[in-house]
Amino acid sequence: MGSSAPRPCAEPRVGPILARLAAAAALVAVAGIVVDAHEPDDTLPAAITMDFVPPAPGSYALHPIMRAPDGPVLDPAGRRLPLSRFTAGKITLLGFIYTSCADARGCPLAYQVFHTVRHRVSEDPDLRDHVRLVSLSFDPARDTPAVMRHYAAGAPPNGVEWAFLTTEQPRTLVPLLDGFGQDVRVELDSHGRAAGPLAHVLKVFLLDEGAVVREIYTTAYLYPEVIVNDIKTLRLADQPRRKAAP
Repeated sequence: MGSSAPRPCAEPRVGPILARLAAAAALVAVAGIVVDAHEPDDTLPAAITMDFVPPAPGSYALHPIMRAPDGPVLDPAGRRLPLSRFTAGKITLLGFIYTSCADARGCPLAYQVFHTVRHRVSEDPDLRDHVRLVSLSFDPARDTPAVMRHYAAGAPPNGVEWAFLTTEQPRTLVPLLDGFGQDVRVELDSHGRAAGPLAHVLKVFLLDEGAVVREIYTTAYLYPEVIVNDIKTLRLADQPRRKAAP
């Protein structure tokens, strides 16, 4: 749905991403940074008033964009699982985040929107069991399974699955970033060491039950109302197949 200007620009090539994420990993391993779990925060700009009326669910089509990549991830318990475990079988809203992000229009905004979408889905009996949310860190050095477990504490169970995932190391993360087209940049100082926060273009991906990306949201379109309508549209589009199944 449209595009917005990159929030600092990114370099999508695998080589530079891997080198810079590795540099960040080395620096953070020494720093030993710990973050607090987020709670929904009314001060975050997640409830920005839309200047348009989204179309009614089912009145439009969401065409296939690409198949979601697969690769190993770690859940909050440290178990090594395929990402496909979290992208297939349900309509999935997936976003890349890092827990130490302080840009109110970045990861905290996505976190708040996810909270709102999850709450609304939980109140809809036709959606509750057919939707999941996934927050996947692109900062594996800081965002260990223990940190992701702490981060997940801000999203208590409400009947809608929300998976908080990370990866073992940059080398296993990069194919996922590349497969989704998620840009990440690490600023380097004059000595080639990581300096400052990670920079990325905020993207959130909506996947159908077959793990095919059907919509990509940037900041300009990251509204709970739009996302919930799109989820309902996917459910409506899938009804003929469900009725035809034996």
